[in-house]
Amino acid sequence: MFTVALLGNCTLLYVIKTEPSLHQPMFYFLAMLAIIDLGLSTTTVPKILSIFWFNSREISFNVCLVQMFFLHSFSTLESTLLLAMAFDRYMAICNPLKYATILTNSVIAKIGLAALARAVLLVVPLPFLVRRLPYCGSHVISHCYCEHMAMVKLACASTRVNNVYGIVVVLFIAGLDLMFISLSYVKILRAVLSLASKKEQLKAFGTCGSHLCAILVFYIPVVLSSTIHRFGRHVAPHVHILLANFYLLFPPMMNPIVYGVKTKQIRDRVLLLFRGKSF
Repeated sequence: MFTVALLGNCTLLYVIKTEPSLHQPMFYFLAMLAIIDLGLSTTTVPKILSIFWFNSREISFNVCLVQMFFLHSFSTLESTLLLAMAFDRYMAICNPLKYATILTNSVIAKIGLAALARAVLLVVPLPFLVRRLPYCGSHVISHCYCEHMAMVKLACASTRVNNVYGIVVVLFIAGLDLMFISLSYVKILRAVLSLASKKEQLKAFGTCGSHLCAILVFYIPVVLSSTIHRFGRHVAPHVHILLANFYLLFPPMMNPIVYGVKTKQIRDRVLLLFRGKSF
């Protein structure tokens, strides 16, 4: 899965960079998504592989905090970018005449910087909140990587502040993003259903299909993993670990596959690339 994620996202970035016809807002956002997916998987998978291959089951506390920061930052970035992509689809379908004038290159760059700032500002407190806690019992994390709640569970003091802040961050990120994504698609659905031609309706739905798949692939494991962490006290540990690894590996692997299959421009150019022909 890690190999497919690396090859798929790198191929996606190469195709978008080298093909001028793909230099459009939708594909710029897709390139950002590919970079985030590469960051999300490479933050954790090398250490996971070292556990299985070399039995390297230790990590220093400070390195663990750094890994946790980048893990949650990339997750927050991905959620924000999926919201930006929903806005892109909303503009393309509901306001096509204003699409090119609103989503200019400078606006897309500002959206990317705003997403980065949001992720950093929300996630920066987590390592400090974890670092202040005393750890007088077991130092064994019940995961393959350093995740906020997994580390908090090892503390031997009150973790109320960590729990409350964690829930606030989840609600602020996943809750708000999902709400605005849903609103965007409600408006998109109304606009599509108002089209007279069935062919036009199918074409409009087709442009949103890849993005909807990316949303489901990302949010379902995130919501399940977060919910089980906080409220699933009687769930078996291997279920926690399986969901956590699924959440890290499945979206980065599936996103380039989904967009490669569903998006004709990318599919055609990837086929040309592997046939050894020039674009």
